[in-house]
Amino acid sequence: MTDVPIDYARRHARIGWWSLLVFAAFGLLLESFHGFKVAAYLDVSNETRRLMWRLAHVHGSLLAVVHILFGLSVGAAGRPGFRHEAAISLTLTGAGVLLPLGFFLGGFGFYGGDPGLGVLLVPVGAVLLLTALGLTALSTRTGSPASTDQRPEGRSNRR
Repeated sequence: MTDVPIDYARRHARIGWWSLLVFAAFGLLLESFHGFKVAAYLDVSNETRRLMWRLAHVHGSLLAVVHILFGLSVGAAGRPGFRHEAAISLTLTGAGVLLPLGFFLGGFGFYGGDPGLGVLLVPVGAVLLLTALGLTALSTRTGSPASTDQRPEGRSNRR
């Protein structure tokens, strides 16, 4: 079995664009609930559901854009790419699933204005997101071995 390097740039671009499609479509569905005056979404008693589902839409869309930006950043870094690429990829992907899913599930089975138990996924997703962002920020430091500038000889790395 050969070790084929993972193309993180392509992976996260693909995750990002597909996620953006899904969450934009979800946003359109939420807008149609408004347009058709769907009681299960608009009634005052369902305010928690409305809030949770809007948060799922917004967080999912934003994380989709973060995936695209990470894919572009890794692609621009070339090979070798970012330090801790595998850990960043795993935590960013986990955050991209758990944050919006937690908000979405929190819109089901809510009690007295409190979201359902699915919202417990949100803090886990938030920690994964902060971990991914922190590792990514550390990987962009100047002089990091995995992010050395790949310029042709004779050109200075200074600005």
